[in-house]
Amino acid sequence: MVGAVTPEYRALLPGALLAEPYPETRGPVRRTARDWVVDVFLFLFAVAVAVGMAALSFEEGVQEGRTLIDFIVGVLCCVGLWWRRRWPVAICLIVTVAGIWSATSIGAALVAFFTVAVHRRFVVALAVAVVGVATGFLFPLLRPEWGSSSFWVDFAWATIITALVLAWGLVVRARRQLVHSLRDRAHRAESEQQLRVAQARQAERTRIAREMHDVLAHRISLLSLHAGALEFRPDAPPAEVARAAGVIRASAHEALQELREVIGVLREDPAEDAPDRPQPTLADLPGLVDESRLAGMRVRLDRRVDDLGAVPVAVGRNAYRIVQEGLTNARKHAYGSTVDVIVTGAAGDGLSVEVRNPWPVGVPAGPEIPGTGTGIVGLTERATLAGGRLEHGRTPSGDFRLWAWLPWPA
Repeated sequence: MVGAVTPEYRALLPGALLAEPYPETRGPVRRTARDWVVDVFLFLFAVAVAVGMAALSFEEGVQEGRTLIDFIVGVLCCVGLWWRRRWPVAICLIVTVAGIWSATSIGAALVAFFTVAVHRRFVVALAVAVVGVATGFLFPLLRPEWGSSSFWVDFAWATIITALVLAWGLVVRARRQLVHSLRDRAHRAESEQQLRVAQARQAERTRIAREMHDVLAHRISLLSLHAGALEFRPDAPPAEVARAAGVIRASAHEALQELREVIGVLREDPAEDAPDRPQPTLADLPGLVDESRLAGMRVRLDRRVDDLGAVPVAVGRNAYRIVQEGLTNARKHAYGSTVDVIVTGAAGDGLSVEVRNPWPVGVPAGPEIPGTGTGIVGLTERATLAGGRLEHGRTPSGDFRLWAWLPWPA
């Protein structure tokens, strides 16, 4: 069933539940200060057991030759514990096999078996435990002088001690796996949080860049319109030329200011305390229409909403951008035509925005205004994200119609 666990769910489970081993030690081991303390303590424990068993053998009257050989074997097993982190299974098997005859290697065998239970899978630890139990079965047969009670009592104690060491090692292993899993989940959660923050920041930058696209397209189209008028009317009265030049200067200044803002937004590391630029609402729509009229456009505003300021900010901003893009497109493609802007709606019914102008057939050729052709695409995306819809195209009456409906909660 482990193979059926999804990666997302697997990341939330402790390693022990997935039957996966704790990261095993391979190759040379670099001990930490804590590892040195633990290793020294366990080495001294194994040596103390060896010395104690050697002293007990003298009291039991075991031959001095056997006792000396037994003690030498026990000390060698204790020394071998320094390599138990690199080769835990091999060291444990060697010490366990030595324990078939050597009583002084019992401490080293317990330490080595505990290391296997902590750092190796349960199946490996269980197999080594079986070898240890077999050792406990053979030792009384080869060294009967150590038998203080019946054979089966000694064998039972050896089995119990082996089982206790195995259980202790499994508990330590499970705890380490849990700590490792929690630490990994914490790192993953921190990385995911940083990713979410970066995505949110990028989404906000994209949104502001889209806003700036709409604004700059509007400003630059005004600049092009006024510059084209001066180009085609070099004999215009000085007052009209001065007024057009003033509008060009003001529009250029505002375009540069807005371009500076969008560059600041799209910087790699924007200032955290940088204030957001004021966003327009539907209450600013009359000013937008007046600005287009000053540029020479014929715009008729049909406002069927009593209070434009009552429209929610987000809805009003989207409606404003739609009208702004509609006026920009009319300046580009229907120069000199009359543009009708109709705003209707109420709370609970939604807000409808319509920009209509005659299809550009036989209209005077105005100054060419470059464009990317993606304005309508951006408006469609904007309306869709707001929960509304947008339609555009030629009507049966021969007009070009840009219409959008946006939800206006009650």
